[in-house]
Amino acid sequence: MKISIIGTGYVGLVSGTCFAEMGITTSCLDVDQQKIENLKNGIMPIWEPGLKEMVKRNFEKQRLSFTTNISESINSASACFIAVGTPPDEDGSADLQYVLAVAKEIGQNINNYMVVIIKSTVPVGTSEKVRATIQKEIEKRGVNIKFDIASNPEFLKEGDAIEDCLHPDRIIVGTDSEKAREIINRIYSPFVLNGHPIIHMDIASAELTKYTANAMLATKISFINDIANLCEIVGADINAVRKGIGTDKRIGPYFIYAGTGYGGSCFPKDVKAIIKTADEHGHSLEILKSVENVNNRQKEILFHKANKHFEGNLKNKKFAIWGLSFKPNTDDMREAPSIILINNLWEAGADIYAYDPVAMKEAKKILPKKVKYCKTPYEAVEEADALFLVTEWTEFRVLNYKALDKMKNKVIFDGRNIYQPEELNKNGFTYYGIGR
Repeated sequence: MKISIIGTGYVGLVSGTCFAEMGITTSCLDVDQQKIENLKNGIMPIWEPGLKEMVKRNFEKQRLSFTTNISESINSASACFIAVGTPPDEDGSADLQYVLAVAKEIGQNINNYMVVIIKSTVPVGTSEKVRATIQKEIEKRGVNIKFDIASNPEFLKEGDAIEDCLHPDRIIVGTDSEKAREIINRIYSPFVLNGHPIIHMDIASAELTKYTANAMLATKISFINDIANLCEIVGADINAVRKGIGTDKRIGPYFIYAGTGYGGSCFPKDVKAIIKTADEHGHSLEILKSVENVNNRQKEILFHKANKHFEGNLKNKKFAIWGLSFKPNTDDMREAPSIILINNLWEAGADIYAYDPVAMKEAKKILPKKVKYCKTPYEAVEEADALFLVTEWTEFRVLNYKALDKMKNKVIFDGRNIYQPEELNKNGFTYYGIGR
Protein backbone atom coordinates (compact mmCIF):
# COMPACT_ATOMS: atom_id res chain seq x y z
CA MET A 1 0.00 0.00 0.00
CA LYS A 2 1.16 3.51 -0.83
CA ILE A 3 -0.05 6.72 0.77
CA SER A 4 0.78 10.37 0.28
CA ILE A 5 1.19 13.00 3.01
CA ILE A 6 0.93 16.60 1.84
CA GLY A 7 2.68 18.92 4.27
CA THR A 8 5.85 18.13 6.24
CA GLY A 9 5.14 20.27 9.26
CA TYR A 10 4.70 18.81 12.71
CA VAL A 11 1.66 16.64 11.99
CA GLY A 12 2.59 15.60 8.46
CA LEU A 13 6.19 14.64 9.18
CA VAL A 14 5.47 12.72 12.38
CA SER A 15 2.44 10.93 10.91
CA GLY A 16 4.19 10.08 7.64
CA THR A 17 7.23 8.73 9.45
CA CYS A 18 5.09 6.57 11.74
CA PHE A 19 3.13 5.18 8.77
CA ALA A 20 6.45 4.24 7.16
CA GLU A 21 7.61 2.67 10.43
CA MET A 22 4.59 0.35 10.19
CA GLY A 23 5.63 -0.78 6.72
CA ILE A 24 3.44 1.49 4.58
CA THR A 25 5.15 3.08 1.58
CA THR A 26 4.81 6.78 2.34
CA SER A 27 5.54 9.81 0.17
CA CYS A 28 5.80 13.14 2.00
CA LEU A 29 5.32 16.25 -0.09
CA ASP A 30 6.06 19.90 0.59
CA VAL A 31 6.33 23.02 -1.58
CA ASP A 32 9.49 24.09 0.27
CA GLN A 33 12.36 22.70 -1.82
CA GLN A 34 14.98 23.43 0.83
CA LYS A 35 12.98 21.64 3.51
CA ILE A 36 12.66 18.58 1.28
CA GLU A 37 16.38 18.54 0.52
CA ASN A 38 17.14 18.90 4.22
CA LEU A 39 14.86 15.98 5.07
CA LYS A 40 16.60 13.82 2.48
CA ASN A 41 19.86 14.66 4.24
CA GLY A 42 18.50 13.96 7.72
CA ILE A 43 18.05 17.61 8.75
CA MET A 44 14.79 18.00 10.66
CA PRO A 45 12.59 21.14 10.51
CA ILE A 46 11.33 20.47 14.06
CA TRP A 47 12.77 19.02 17.26
CA GLU A 48 10.89 15.98 18.50
CA PRO A 49 12.48 13.18 20.56
CA GLY A 50 13.27 10.15 18.39
CA LEU A 51 12.01 11.64 15.12
CA LYS A 52 15.37 12.17 13.41
CA GLU A 53 16.44 8.57 13.93
CA MET A 54 13.10 7.19 12.71
CA VAL A 55 13.13 9.39 9.59
CA LYS A 56 16.68 8.29 8.75
CA ARG A 57 15.88 4.60 9.24
CA ASN A 58 12.77 4.59 7.05
CA PHE A 59 14.30 6.82 4.37
CA GLU A 60 17.26 4.44 4.05
CA LYS A 61 14.89 1.47 3.79
CA GLN A 62 12.97 3.35 1.05
CA ARG A 63 9.66 3.15 2.89
CA LEU A 64 9.71 6.94 3.32
CA SER A 65 10.38 9.44 0.53
CA PHE A 66 10.28 13.21 0.17
CA THR A 67 9.28 15.22 -2.89
CA THR A 68 7.94 18.55 -4.14
CA ASN A 69 6.12 16.91 -7.07
CA ILE A 70 2.47 16.30 -6.24
CA SER A 71 1.84 14.10 -9.29
CA GLU A 72 4.71 11.86 -8.22
CA SER A 73 3.48 11.79 -4.64
CA ILE A 74 -0.17 10.87 -5.24
CA ASN A 75 0.34 8.62 -8.28
CA SER A 76 -1.01 5.14 -7.43
CA ALA A 77 -1.63 6.15 -3.80
CA SER A 78 -4.61 4.58 -2.05
CA ALA A 79 -4.97 7.60 0.20
CA CYS A 80 -3.73 11.15 0.39
CA PHE A 81 -3.54 12.94 3.76
CA ILE A 82 -3.79 16.72 3.81
CA ALA A 83 -1.63 17.89 6.73
CA VAL A 84 -0.90 21.54 6.00
CA GLY A 85 -1.25 24.39 8.49
CA THR A 86 -4.48 26.17 9.37
CA PRO A 87 -3.17 29.26 11.19
CA PRO A 88 -5.61 31.64 12.87
CA ASP A 89 -6.88 34.47 10.70
CA GLU A 90 -7.16 38.00 12.04
CA ASP A 91 -10.70 37.32 13.28
CA GLY A 92 -9.69 34.07 15.00
CA SER A 93 -11.12 31.76 12.34
CA ALA A 94 -8.98 29.02 10.81
CA ASP A 95 -7.23 30.15 7.62
CA LEU A 96 -8.08 27.47 5.04
CA GLN A 97 -6.10 28.88 2.11
CA TYR A 98 -3.41 26.17 2.31
CA VAL A 99 -5.92 23.32 2.66
CA LEU A 100 -7.94 24.53 -0.33
CA ALA A 101 -4.79 25.17 -2.40
CA VAL A 102 -3.81 21.53 -1.81
CA ALA A 103 -7.33 20.40 -2.76
CA LYS A 104 -7.03 22.30 -6.03
CA GLU A 105 -3.71 20.64 -6.83
CA ILE A 106 -5.10 17.21 -6.01
CA GLY A 107 -7.96 17.82 -8.44
CA GLN A 108 -5.48 18.86 -11.13
CA ASN A 109 -3.28 15.78 -10.67
CA ILE A 110 -5.40 12.88 -9.41
CA ASN A 111 -5.31 9.94 -11.83
CA ASN A 112 -6.83 7.06 -9.85
CA TYR A 113 -9.39 6.52 -7.12
CA MET A 114 -8.16 7.43 -3.68
CA VAL A 115 -9.39 8.68 -0.35
CA VAL A 116 -8.50 12.28 0.41
CA ILE A 117 -8.12 12.42 4.18
CA ILE A 118 -8.02 15.75 5.99
CA LYS A 119 -5.69 15.51 8.96
CA SER A 120 -5.28 19.27 9.36
CA THR A 121 -7.40 20.77 12.12
CA VAL A 122 -10.29 22.37 10.26
CA PRO A 123 -13.72 23.77 11.17
CA VAL A 124 -16.96 21.98 10.43
CA GLY A 125 -17.82 22.14 6.74
CA THR A 126 -14.24 22.19 5.44
CA SER A 127 -14.41 18.66 4.06
CA GLU A 128 -17.27 19.63 1.79
CA LYS A 129 -15.29 22.64 0.55
CA VAL A 130 -12.36 20.34 -0.19
CA ARG A 131 -14.66 17.89 -1.99
CA ALA A 132 -16.14 20.65 -4.13
CA THR A 133 -12.70 22.09 -4.99
CA ILE A 134 -11.31 18.74 -6.11
CA GLN A 135 -14.44 17.91 -8.12
CA LYS A 136 -14.34 21.27 -9.87
CA GLU A 137 -10.75 20.72 -11.01
CA ILE A 138 -11.52 17.18 -12.20
CA GLU A 139 -14.44 18.47 -14.27
CA LYS A 140 -12.21 21.16 -15.79
CA ARG A 141 -9.97 18.36 -17.07
CA GLY A 142 -12.92 16.61 -18.65
CA VAL A 143 -12.23 13.31 -16.89
CA ASN A 144 -14.27 11.13 -14.57
CA ILE A 145 -12.13 10.11 -11.61
CA LYS A 146 -13.81 9.01 -8.41
CA PHE A 147 -12.55 9.91 -4.95
CA ASP A 148 -13.84 10.03 -1.39
CA ILE A 149 -13.32 12.51 1.43
CA ALA A 150 -12.63 11.67 5.05
CA SER A 151 -11.78 13.55 8.22
CA ASN A 152 -9.06 12.07 10.44
CA PRO A 153 -8.00 14.65 13.05
CA GLU A 154 -4.69 14.17 14.86
CA PHE A 155 -4.18 14.08 18.63
CA LEU A 156 -0.40 14.28 18.91
CA LYS A 157 1.23 15.86 21.95
CA GLU A 158 4.43 17.68 21.15
CA GLY A 159 7.28 15.97 22.95
CA ASP A 160 5.40 12.63 22.93
CA ALA A 161 4.20 12.67 19.34
CA ILE A 162 5.83 9.45 18.15
CA GLU A 163 4.45 7.45 21.08
CA ASP A 164 1.02 9.04 20.55
CA CYS A 165 1.10 8.21 16.85
CA LEU A 166 2.32 4.63 17.18
CA HIS A 167 0.10 3.83 20.19
CA PRO A 168 -2.95 6.12 19.93
CA ASP A 169 -5.68 6.25 22.57
CA ARG A 170 -8.19 6.30 19.74
CA ILE A 171 -8.35 7.07 16.04
CA ILE A 172 -11.19 9.30 14.90
CA VAL A 173 -12.45 8.77 11.35
CA GLY A 174 -15.29 10.66 9.73
CA THR A 175 -16.48 9.49 6.31
CA ASP A 176 -19.61 8.86 4.29
CA SER A 177 -18.19 6.04 2.15
CA GLU A 178 -17.85 2.35 3.01
CA LYS A 179 -14.97 2.00 0.55
CA ALA A 180 -13.09 4.87 2.21
CA ARG A 181 -13.76 3.35 5.62
CA GLU A 182 -12.24 0.02 4.54
CA ILE A 183 -9.10 1.69 3.19
CA ILE A 184 -8.60 3.76 6.34
CA ASN A 185 -9.14 0.68 8.51
CA ARG A 186 -6.41 -1.08 6.52
CA ILE A 187 -4.01 1.85 6.92
CA TYR A 188 -4.54 1.99 10.66
CA SER A 189 -4.77 -1.73 11.38
CA PRO A 190 -1.17 -1.92 12.73
CA PHE A 191 -1.84 1.00 15.07
CA VAL A 192 -4.78 -0.51 16.94
CA LEU A 193 -3.23 -3.81 17.98
CA ASN A 194 -3.01 -2.38 21.51
CA GLY A 195 -6.79 -2.64 21.70
CA HIS A 196 -7.62 1.04 21.38
CA PRO A 197 -10.38 1.71 18.88
CA ILE A 198 -10.97 3.30 15.54
CA ILE A 199 -14.08 5.38 16.15
CA HIS A 200 -16.12 5.92 13.00
CA MET A 201 -18.56 8.80 12.70
CA ASP A 202 -19.93 11.30 10.20
CA ILE A 203 -17.54 13.87 8.77
CA ALA A 204 -18.94 16.91 10.60
CA SER A 205 -18.67 15.15 13.96
CA ALA A 206 -15.06 14.16 13.28
CA GLU A 207 -14.17 17.74 12.36
CA LEU A 208 -15.73 19.03 15.56
CA THR A 209 -14.21 16.32 17.78
CA LYS A 210 -10.67 17.71 17.50
CA TYR A 211 -11.71 21.25 18.42
CA THR A 212 -13.87 19.98 21.26
CA ALA A 213 -11.05 17.86 22.73
CA ASN A 214 -8.56 20.73 22.71
CA ALA A 215 -11.14 23.17 24.02
CA MET A 216 -11.92 20.85 26.94
CA LEU A 217 -8.22 20.48 27.84
CA ALA A 218 -7.71 24.23 27.56
CA THR A 219 -10.72 24.69 29.85
CA LYS A 220 -9.17 22.45 32.51
CA ILE A 221 -5.95 24.49 32.38
CA SER A 222 -7.66 27.86 32.64
CA PHE A 223 -9.96 26.57 35.37
CA ILE A 224 -7.14 25.38 37.60
CA ASN A 225 -5.18 28.59 36.98
CA ASP A 226 -8.19 30.66 38.02
CA ILE A 227 -8.55 28.58 41.19
CA ALA A 228 -4.79 28.95 41.81
CA ASN A 229 -5.14 32.72 41.79
CA LEU A 230 -7.96 32.41 44.30
CA CYS A 231 -5.75 30.17 46.45
CA GLU A 232 -3.19 32.95 46.78
CA ILE A 233 -5.85 35.42 47.87
CA VAL A 234 -7.39 33.19 50.53
CA GLY A 235 -4.17 31.51 51.72
CA ALA A 236 -4.74 28.04 50.27
CA ASP A 237 -2.26 25.81 48.39
CA ILE A 238 -3.23 24.88 44.82
CA ASN A 239 -1.13 21.71 44.99
CA ALA A 240 -3.24 20.44 47.87
CA VAL A 241 -6.44 21.43 46.08
CA ARG A 242 -5.24 19.74 42.90
CA LYS A 243 -4.58 16.48 44.70
CA GLY A 244 -7.93 16.71 46.42
CA ILE A 245 -9.87 16.99 43.17
CA GLY A 246 -7.56 14.89 40.98
CA THR A 247 -8.36 11.70 42.87
CA ASP A 248 -12.02 12.10 41.89
CA LYS A 249 -12.44 9.73 38.94
CA ARG A 250 -14.91 12.12 37.35
CA ILE A 251 -12.22 14.81 37.19
CA GLY A 252 -8.90 12.95 37.00
CA PRO A 253 -5.35 14.19 37.62
CA TYR A 254 -4.50 15.38 34.11
CA PHE A 255 -4.29 19.00 32.91
CA ILE A 256 -4.96 20.44 36.37
CA TYR A 257 -1.46 21.74 37.10
CA ALA A 258 -1.35 25.47 37.77
CA GLY A 259 1.10 27.48 35.70
CA THR A 260 1.58 30.42 33.38
CA GLY A 261 -1.10 29.46 30.86
CA TYR A 262 -1.29 27.25 27.79
CA GLY A 263 0.51 27.92 24.52
CA GLY A 264 1.65 25.97 21.49
CA SER A 265 0.26 25.41 18.03
CA CYS A 266 -3.08 23.86 19.00
CA PHE A 267 -4.90 25.10 22.08
CA PRO A 268 -4.77 28.88 21.40
CA LYS A 269 -5.80 28.69 17.76
CA ASP A 270 -8.34 25.90 18.23
CA VAL A 271 -10.12 27.70 21.06
CA LYS A 272 -10.29 30.82 18.89
CA ALA A 273 -11.52 28.82 15.91
CA ILE A 274 -14.34 26.99 17.71
CA ILE A 275 -15.48 30.28 19.27
CA LYS A 276 -15.54 31.82 15.78
CA THR A 277 -17.40 28.85 14.30
CA ALA A 278 -20.06 29.11 16.99
CA ASP A 279 -20.38 32.87 16.50
CA GLU A 280 -20.87 32.36 12.77
CA HIS A 281 -23.76 30.02 13.55
CA GLY A 282 -25.36 32.43 16.01
CA HIS A 283 -24.21 30.64 19.18
CA SER A 284 -21.89 32.19 21.75
CA LEU A 285 -19.55 29.81 23.59
CA GLU A 286 -19.35 31.83 26.80
CA ILE A 287 -17.29 29.29 28.75
CA LEU A 288 -14.59 29.16 26.06
CA LYS A 289 -14.50 32.94 25.77
CA SER A 290 -13.76 33.02 29.49
CA VAL A 291 -11.15 30.26 29.06
CA GLU A 292 -9.34 32.43 26.54
CA ASN A 293 -9.56 35.53 28.73
CA VAL A 294 -8.23 33.67 31.78
CA ASN A 295 -5.34 32.27 29.74
CA ASN A 296 -4.35 35.66 28.37
CA ARG A 297 -4.37 37.05 31.90
CA GLN A 298 -2.38 34.10 33.26
CA LYS A 299 0.48 34.70 30.84
CA GLU A 300 1.03 38.04 32.58
CA ILE A 301 1.13 36.64 36.10
CA LEU A 302 4.91 36.22 36.56
CA PHE A 303 5.51 39.75 35.33
CA HIS A 304 3.01 41.14 37.82
CA LYS A 305 4.60 39.16 40.66
CA ALA A 306 8.03 40.52 39.72
CA ASN A 307 6.75 44.05 39.34
CA LYS A 308 5.18 43.87 42.80
CA HIS A 309 8.29 42.35 44.41
CA PHE A 310 10.58 45.03 42.97
CA GLU A 311 8.05 47.79 43.74
CA GLY A 312 7.56 48.76 40.12
CA ASN A 313 11.26 49.33 39.45
CA LEU A 314 12.48 46.73 36.95
CA LYS A 315 14.77 49.03 34.96
CA ASN A 316 18.34 47.70 34.61
CA LYS A 317 17.48 44.61 36.66
CA LYS A 318 19.06 41.42 35.37
CA PHE A 319 16.65 38.51 35.07
CA ALA A 320 17.41 34.88 34.22
CA ILE A 321 14.79 32.96 32.25
CA TRP A 322 14.87 29.17 32.34
CA GLY A 323 12.77 27.62 29.59
CA LEU A 324 11.46 29.32 26.45
CA SER A 325 9.41 26.72 24.56
CA PHE A 326 5.73 26.49 25.44
CA LYS A 327 6.30 23.05 27.02
CA PRO A 328 9.23 20.64 27.56
CA ASN A 329 10.57 18.30 24.86
CA THR A 330 9.86 20.64 21.96
CA ASP A 331 11.39 23.70 20.35
CA ASP A 332 7.95 25.12 19.57
CA MET A 333 7.72 28.79 20.56
CA ARG A 334 4.22 29.43 19.24
CA GLU A 335 2.11 31.27 21.83
CA ALA A 336 4.71 30.43 24.52
CA PRO A 337 4.13 32.19 27.87
CA SER A 338 7.83 33.11 27.88
CA ILE A 339 7.19 35.52 25.01
CA ILE A 340 4.73 37.61 27.03
CA LEU A 341 6.96 37.58 30.12
CA ILE A 342 10.13 38.55 28.28
CA ASN A 343 8.48 41.29 26.23
CA ASN A 344 6.96 42.79 29.38
CA LEU A 345 10.26 42.65 31.28
CA TRP A 346 12.16 44.12 28.33
CA GLU A 347 9.66 46.96 27.91
CA ALA A 348 10.08 47.71 31.63
CA GLY A 349 13.82 48.20 31.02
CA ALA A 350 15.14 44.89 32.36
CA ASP A 351 18.07 42.90 30.97
CA ILE A 352 17.15 39.36 29.96
CA TYR A 353 19.47 36.34 30.07
CA ALA A 354 17.75 33.23 28.73
CA TYR A 355 18.45 29.51 28.49
CA ASP A 356 16.51 26.65 26.92
CA PRO A 357 17.88 23.20 25.98
CA VAL A 358 16.53 23.25 22.40
CA ALA A 359 14.35 26.31 21.70
CA MET A 360 16.88 29.17 21.61
CA LYS A 361 17.27 29.02 17.83
CA GLU A 362 13.51 29.46 17.39
CA ALA A 363 13.38 32.06 20.17
CA LYS A 364 15.87 34.29 18.37
CA LYS A 365 13.35 34.66 15.53
CA ILE A 366 10.65 35.93 17.89
CA LEU A 367 12.07 37.62 20.97
CA PRO A 368 13.67 41.09 21.22
CA LYS A 369 17.18 41.17 19.79
CA LYS A 370 18.62 42.44 23.09
CA VAL A 371 17.85 39.13 24.83
CA LYS A 372 21.11 37.39 25.68
CA TYR A 373 21.25 33.62 25.28
CA CYS A 374 23.38 31.50 27.60
CA LYS A 375 25.13 28.16 27.12
CA THR A 376 24.02 26.83 30.50
CA PRO A 377 21.21 27.65 32.92
CA TYR A 378 23.68 28.68 35.60
CA GLU A 379 25.48 31.08 33.29
CA ALA A 380 22.14 32.91 33.04
CA VAL A 381 21.78 33.36 36.80
CA GLU A 382 25.19 34.97 37.46
CA GLU A 383 24.57 38.35 39.15
CA ALA A 384 20.85 37.99 38.38
CA ASP A 385 18.28 39.86 40.43
CA ALA A 386 15.80 37.01 39.99
CA LEU A 387 15.28 33.68 38.26
CA PHE A 388 12.08 32.88 36.35
CA LEU A 389 11.31 29.18 35.78
CA VAL A 390 8.96 29.21 32.80
CA THR A 391 9.23 25.78 31.15
CA GLU A 392 9.66 22.68 33.32
CA TRP A 393 12.47 20.90 31.50
CA THR A 394 13.75 17.95 33.55
CA GLU A 395 17.24 19.45 33.88
CA PHE A 396 15.76 22.28 35.95
CA ARG A 397 14.16 20.05 38.58
CA VAL A 398 17.13 19.74 40.95
CA LEU A 399 18.78 23.04 41.84
CA ASN A 400 22.53 23.52 42.29
CA TYR A 401 22.51 25.89 45.25
CA LYS A 402 26.24 26.51 45.03
CA ALA A 403 25.83 27.83 41.49
CA LEU A 404 22.81 29.87 42.54
CA ASP A 405 24.96 31.62 45.14
CA LYS A 406 26.23 33.74 42.24
CA MET A 407 22.84 35.47 42.03
CA LYS A 408 22.76 39.09 43.11
CA ASN A 409 19.35 38.66 44.74
CA LYS A 410 18.02 35.26 45.74
CA VAL A 411 14.54 35.50 44.25
CA ILE A 412 12.84 32.70 42.29
CA PHE A 413 9.57 32.97 40.37
CA ASP A 414 8.47 29.37 39.81
CA GLY A 415 5.96 29.40 36.95
CA ARG A 416 5.37 25.64 37.12
CA ASN A 417 5.43 24.91 40.87
CA ILE A 418 8.25 22.39 40.53
CA TYR A 419 10.23 23.58 43.57
CA GLN A 420 9.52 23.23 47.27
CA PRO A 421 9.03 26.64 48.94
CA GLU A 422 10.25 25.36 52.32
CA GLU A 423 13.52 24.13 50.86
CA LEU A 424 14.14 27.37 48.99
CA ASN A 425 13.30 29.50 51.99
CA LYS A 426 15.70 27.41 54.10
CA ASN A 427 18.45 28.17 51.57
CA GLY A 428 17.82 31.90 51.76
CA PHE A 429 15.59 32.38 48.74
CA THR A 430 12.44 34.39 48.35
CA TYR A 431 10.02 32.09 46.53
CA TYR A 432 6.98 32.88 44.41
CA GLY A 433 4.88 30.08 42.92
CA ILE A 434 1.45 29.93 41.31
CA GLY A 435 -1.41 29.58 43.78
CA ARG A 436 0.86 28.85 46.76
